[in-house]
Amino acid sequence: MGFTVGIAGLGLMGGSLAKAFHAQEDIQVLGFDRDETVLLRAKLQEATDGCLTEENISECDYIFIALYPKATIEFVEKNAPYIGKNTVVVDCAGTKRAVCESCFAAAKKHGFRFIGGHPMAGTQFSGFRYSRASMFDKANMILVPDKDEKIETLEALKALLVKIGFRGITITTAEQHDEIIAFTSQLAHVVSNAYVKSPNAKIHKGFSAGSYRDLTRVARLNAEMWTELFLENGDNLANEIDCIVSELKKYSAAIKKNDADKLCALLAEGSKLKESID
Repeated sequence: MGFTVGIAGLGLMGGSLAKAFHAQEDIQVLGFDRDETVLLRAKLQEATDGCLTEENISECDYIFIALYPKATIEFVEKNAPYIGKNTVVVDCAGTKRAVCESCFAAAKKHGFRFIGGHPMAGTQFSGFRYSRASMFDKANMILVPDKDEKIETLEALKALLVKIGFRGITITTAEQHDEIIAFTSQLAHVVSNAYVKSPNAKIHKGFSAGSYRDLTRVARLNAEMWTELFLENGDNLANEIDCIVSELKKYSAAIKKNDADKLCALLAEGSKLKESID
């Protein structure tokens, strides 16, 4: 027996989910996007079978919401009365505390299931045009279930995610998710974005190779989306920024003082830490 999967938001992440699910023979995909052109493009590219509406949303076995955090909350609040009692709703927002608090409450009130989600996949580009069915091949998926979620519901969701390529599933809390993501993802985007503001970035060609490419890959970003994500997780991200600034000041001080021993110790410390954590 097949599934009906609804996808709300057909940008990079939602579009990739739609294409990945639609590639499965037993899954029907219904899509929603505020941009009618995107909806048409998704239909023409056979990423969706039809539009997700208030009238048919109750038919979905699963609904994946690929919107910004605030828009995710608004979508759930607006559509909660129409979502089926057996439907499992999963969001894909990059922060979890505010989304999960609101959506857990809506799910309990209206009788459906809500599980926070965060696909560990993507590119530096955004929009449906860059989406692809292979986006989640060997990727990790973070899930944030409510404390009383049924194990059977989680296992069924895991099986569905594995079908479209996910290899690892991490179960955590909203609080732990936001704390760690501030370091593993958000800080990396801040550092990369700030790094290219050096005056020398304009003349890097001919002088740069892999190190420059690796550090600047995510400097090009969706400013509107990342602003919302950074501010939603401001406490954790600010702590991480303060931490790295403090460490950078140590390097700067050693270099300014021409202190080879101190600089060598700092470099060795970082190298050993990298080796130990990987």
